[in-house]
Amino acid sequence: MENCLFCKIIAGEIPATKMYEDQNMLIFKDIDPKAKNHYLCVPKSHFKLLADMTEEQSEMLKACFKKIPELKKELGLENGYRLVINQGEDAGQTVFHLHIHILSGQKMGWTPA
Repeated sequence: MENCLFCKIIAGEIPATKMYEDQNMLIFKDIDPKAKNHYLCVPKSHFKLLADMTEEQSEMLKACFKKIPELKKELGLENGYRLVINQGEDAGQTVFHLHIHILSGQKMGWTPA
């Protein structure tokens, strides 16, 4: 998508602090961290919501979920981590390219809405 922030980061048009990249995903540091370690895992195929993804995109997302725990040392996930996927505006999604927030490096409590 030509106006998508994350598509532009994936294409190298906008700089990001990359932590990992392969054919399925890009993981980079969030510029507005909500935890000591806050990364975004972005599938390289553009889709907004889980309900929108194709079978191929679901395989890409599966690869993301399999890779994240393999990067525990590089991402500082050894003592636990939280994964968050916001779905839609009411959930706080501000970039409409599905992405996984990876938060770690501190104790995190539960903060219901």
